[in-house]
This record gives sequence, structure tokens and C-alpha cells, in this order.
Amino acid sequence: MTAIKILEELAFKEKQNRYGDQPYLVKRKYSDRSANELTKSIIAYIRLLGGQAERINTTGRVIDGRKTYTDVLGHRRTIGSTKWIPGTGTAGSADISATINGKSVKIEVKYGRDRQSEAQKRYQAEIERAGGIYYVAKTFDDFFHWYNDKFK
Repeated sequence: MTAIKILEELAFKEKQNRYGDQPYLVKRKYSDRSANELTKSIIAYIRLLGGQAERINTTGRVIDGRKTYTDVLGHRRTIGSTKWIPGTGTAGSADISATINGKSVKIEVKYGRDRQSEAQKRYQAEIERAGGIYYVAKTFDDFFHWYNDKFK
């Protein structure tokens, strides 16, 4: 059985425990075919096994200062502009922050040809120097085997 199928079975068993005898429980599908799907799968697996995990977003946000009005001729006009506010997180932060068996774990998700930036390598070194665990996940299967070797 593949790692993704094991995750789906774990999630379904948890759903059965939570909702009991409901006759129409639907199995959730997981995937690692994109960085977003891989991230969701990793977080779900950690949580299903009793750990805590959350996605970290450091991209910043847009402040919209535009106003739309209707002029005297009935035309809709927009004035003003948008402004980008950078995130306040640490440069190079990992995509997932987790606590597993009392240990601080940071997981960077890399999909396809994506590689760690220099800021991410520096962040990894900081985490490891502080005694934390850092892992670069490229596929769910690789993460699954690493997790089970490290924490079981």
C-alpha cells in the first residue's frame, strides 16, 4: 500500500471514530502532485498521529486603497492604488512548523525542480544549531518513511 493510501485510511478511520455510525462517510483524497497538496498531506499525517502542525505564510499582504464611484455620466471609475506590505516572518522560514513527540520540527516543501534558497539554508542551520529538526520534503512517500524512521 502506498504512503498516500495509508494516509487516506488513517483519515477515514479517524472520521469513523468521530462520526460513529453515519452511513455516508466519504473518504478524503490526498495527493502530493503539487506543493500545496503535499503540504496539506504532511500536515494531515502529523495531526492524525497526534502531533501539532501548521502552515507558515510569510508572503505579506496587499492593502487596497482604491475607491470606486459613479461619475455624473453614470460611468464607474476607480481611483487610488494598492500597496504591498511585506510579511514580518523570518526570512527563509519553513513551510510547516510542527511539534512531534515534544520536538520542534520545521519542514520545507519543495516540489519538482524547486530548490532551497540561501535564506532557507541559513534558517535550516539556525534550527539545527538550536537543537530543532529540519526536513526538506519532496514527495509524501519520502516524508512518510523519514517520519516513521525518526518518530516511531
